[in-house]
Amino acid sequence: MIEKLSFPDQRIIDYLNADYGIKVAKLTFLPLGADGHAALYKAEAHDQSSYFVKVKHGRHNDIGSIIHAFVHDAGLQQVIPIVRTLHGQLTRQIEDFSLVVFPFIEGQDGFSRDLTQKQWYTLGKVMRQVHEMDVPPLIQSSIRQETYSSQWRQAVRSLYAYIESERESIERRDEPALNLLAFMMKHKAAILRLVDRAEQLSQMIQNQVHEFVLCHSDIHGGNVLIDKNEAIYIIDWDEPIMAPKERDLMFIGGGVANVWNKPHEEELFYQGYGTVEINWEILSYYRHERIVEDIAIYGQQLLLSTEGGQDRVEIYKQFVSQFDPIGVVEIALKTDENLHRPS
Repeated sequence: MIEKLSFPDQRIIDYLNADYGIKVAKLTFLPLGADGHAALYKAEAHDQSSYFVKVKHGRHNDIGSIIHAFVHDAGLQQVIPIVRTLHGQLTRQIEDFSLVVFPFIEGQDGFSRDLTQKQWYTLGKVMRQVHEMDVPPLIQSSIRQETYSSQWRQAVRSLYAYIESERESIERRDEPALNLLAFMMKHKAAILRLVDRAEQLSQMIQNQVHEFVLCHSDIHGGNVLIDKNEAIYIIDWDEPIMAPKERDLMFIGGGVANVWNKPHEEELFYQGYGTVEINWEILSYYRHERIVEDIAIYGQQLLLSTEGGQDRVEIYKQFVSQFDPIGVVEIALKTDENLHRPS
């Protein structure tokens, strides 16, 4: 999370007033989300209206907000509309920060509670609509294109090289770093197996021709919000990508945060999504690659840095939870095993 001191509350209040016409009575920091470059706030206005305010560090090309507005304007009511500035902008760029504002939705996310049968069906139906959207060429040219990059695989291998050369230094650090070091060494064979298999799968699917569609790219339980009326909303469109549909479908039954790992949930989702032919090699690749990415990011945060304070304990817990029963690692390996079973 961005430290609150790096972007003072009063500055947020001032910009909401000047650029959005929102007279803020109270601003509350919300300790939500896993994006280390973003912070979320609840702004309560004097007229009793409330807003989500997302502050992101760094300059952005605004494509996440453009896609967010695009899918909402296409008629998807399961996407919260962006509150535009008084000048009609989707975001307010301020030096090295950007501000995005949404109406506040009181509710829980899919990490906190199970989706109902109706909600699973709705999620499937909405994701099918997203994947079938005809994105205008001008917008599409600004969206990331899937390249099956080896960035995160190389990062994990580099972490092990770093451990080998700097082990004594790491052993003098805090408990989360020590615990992670021990865990990574104990599970080295399993982790490198995931890395190598992701590499093999990427080579296999790069030689195939696939249809690229608009993908959310991070459609796990934490990005599905359920309000008090049981309506669902898909949030956090910050990293859209043009990729095979399996880029999103890998989350359904994928077990991120040890939820969405029950067979009946997948069945309900696909009732809403409709008939589809899944490329299981691509799905397996994405499930492997997602784990490799998290191992790289969490590992870098704990082993290459001493920053994070108490968050470092939580980062370690998230790292090891991937290896829990019916967690992402077990599910990814089972997905891969199914590739070799006769149909």
